[in-house]
Amino acid sequence: MLDILMPLLLAAALVLAVVGAFRRIAMWRRGRPSPVNIMKGLTSIPKRYLVDLHHVVERDKYIAHTHVATAGGFVASMVLAIIVHGFDLASGILGWLLLLFTAIMFVGSVLVYRRRINPPARLSKGPFQRLPKSLIAFSVGMFLTTLPAVGLMPENAGSWVFALVLVVLVAWGVSELVFGMTWGGPMKHAFAGALHLGFHRRQERFGGGRSTGLKPLNLDDESSPLGVIKPEEFTWNQRLGFDACVQCGRCEAVCPAFAAGQPLNPKKLIQDMVASMTTGTDANYAGSNYPGQTGTHEVGPGGVLVAREGKALVDADTLWSCTTCRACVEECPMMIEHVDAVVDIRRHLTLEHGETPGKGADVLNNLIATDNPGGFSPNSRMNWATDLELPMLKDRDHAEVLLWLGDGVFDMRNQRTLRALIKVLRAGNVDFAVLGNDERDSGDLARRLGDEATFQSLAKRNIATLAKHSFDCIVTCDPHSFHVLKNEYGDFGGHYEVYHHSGYLNLLIDSGRVSLNKADVGTVTYHDPCYLGRYNGEYDAPRSVLKALGLEVNEMARSGYRSRCCGGGGGAPVVDVPGKQRIPDMRMEDIRETGAEIVAVGCPQCTAMLEGVVEPRPDVKDIAELVADALSDTPAPRSHADNKEPVEVVA
Repeated sequence: MLDILMPLLLAAALVLAVVGAFRRIAMWRRGRPSPVNIMKGLTSIPKRYLVDLHHVVERDKYIAHTHVATAGGFVASMVLAIIVHGFDLASGILGWLLLLFTAIMFVGSVLVYRRRINPPARLSKGPFQRLPKSLIAFSVGMFLTTLPAVGLMPENAGSWVFALVLVVLVAWGVSELVFGMTWGGPMKHAFAGALHLGFHRRQERFGGGRSTGLKPLNLDDESSPLGVIKPEEFTWNQRLGFDACVQCGRCEAVCPAFAAGQPLNPKKLIQDMVASMTTGTDANYAGSNYPGQTGTHEVGPGGVLVAREGKALVDADTLWSCTTCRACVEECPMMIEHVDAVVDIRRHLTLEHGETPGKGADVLNNLIATDNPGGFSPNSRMNWATDLELPMLKDRDHAEVLLWLGDGVFDMRNQRTLRALIKVLRAGNVDFAVLGNDERDSGDLARRLGDEATFQSLAKRNIATLAKHSFDCIVTCDPHSFHVLKNEYGDFGGHYEVYHHSGYLNLLIDSGRVSLNKADVGTVTYHDPCYLGRYNGEYDAPRSVLKALGLEVNEMARSGYRSRCCGGGGGAPVVDVPGKQRIPDMRMEDIRETGAEIVAVGCPQCTAMLEGVVEPRPDVKDIAELVADALSDTPAPRSHADNKEPVEVVA
């Protein structure tokens, strides 16, 4: 009986899986075109799955081990089951290998089941609660079914009832794990996830690379939508990426807006994107909702994602709560791009309807009118530095360093950071110059708020200005300008060597161009800016500078790639969506837990957000300030690039 039923069962499951695969692929392909190399993508899947993806999964050792056992055991068991039972090839080692891998799968399944008994709040329930049982059913049923095939049980052992039970167990598991993988259910992430890795819209993320710059809009193509408001306006591989979500909630657990009680949950957002492609309702969602929201959102398949009036799957405040910190993206074991989706929808709201909340509209108008978000006169950009006699790049044939000042020149607190950096550059005899009033806002804020037109205008004008001058590299105190200049201007022809000031200070110290005394500031912790760390992978240079100052860093529980956002990115302070608490207050609690007297920072926005926390609190010091205060009186060797007398710094 088993000899007849098992091959039929496996064949039926495979046929249904193939039919489901074509249906699901057709659903993804309803999105906008996105050119891919199909053969290259398919052949890249094994390495990306086993190496690039697994290094993220293994951050949670328990999950990594259970995933290897269950997923690896299932894949091996299914392949061997087709060979052993489908083609009656149980002789030799194949049948024994099938027993081995079903046993491994069973162990992994039990571990998954134990986790589901008392799951973390971040995990979705619903259909996912039955998945461990399906895994156990398949592994037990296939193990017992294989025993007669390898001679460990007589061929006619048991009754037809026993045989029927085994078939039911295998059918239960196969229905969930094989054709359920393509028809929908908790295992669909395996099918969608594998293809998502092969056809990821950010291919540069694989093989140890990074890809964090936003994709530009073609503003000259009238047929191309300005942002996204309907699910089919996402690219097809973005839709594929949404469908790969396993609802593990790791993004939810690290999202600063979710923790602050703002109406954003990145896991729910991705599931809403999936619902928009399928049922058009979130009624079947079984995870944490957006904070402060209850009830069902429903628009029907293909309906608008964010409605100006009437029904919608997502409220606008959900999108504006995002700080674009990329904590969700960094933690996602399926490498889904949440931030891209957020900005794509923001672009539609801003460009098509001008619906940027809070002070967003005023800021964008200021950028258009005055080239800076504060609306200050463009000709006043250098007023703060009249006593510094800063060299202007337009008066020079060439400079070693172009110092990009950023819009911090209009902020009295950030002017202290800039003065400190200039003091250090001069102490190291660095041949630097500034653009002065020719410098404009980098465009970062406009782009994160969805105003791609203003961003591109600012970027192209800055690139045209930079093309008139000669310099070796750009140095800036602002990680947001650093990121945009380094990673996003290239799409418009602007390719530069760009340093964040912590990295450049580290080079000056390592090369001996500046001499330092030991800093005497007490205990220190360091806050990683999102746009320096997660966006650009720079975690070591700031810590190396602090070490050179003789300081021991008391690391926060959330530091490095898991650093908690200060709340200052993505235009969040401008749109100011309310929550139950403020993100910088939460970050300051992280700082207080270290017992540090000083929190070292490397970003003007982080400085502003953390200094906005009510005292008593640790002092906030930019790394440049700490270095400037520790400069030694011992003269540093002159740079061969500096053939001029150093300009005296006026205190």
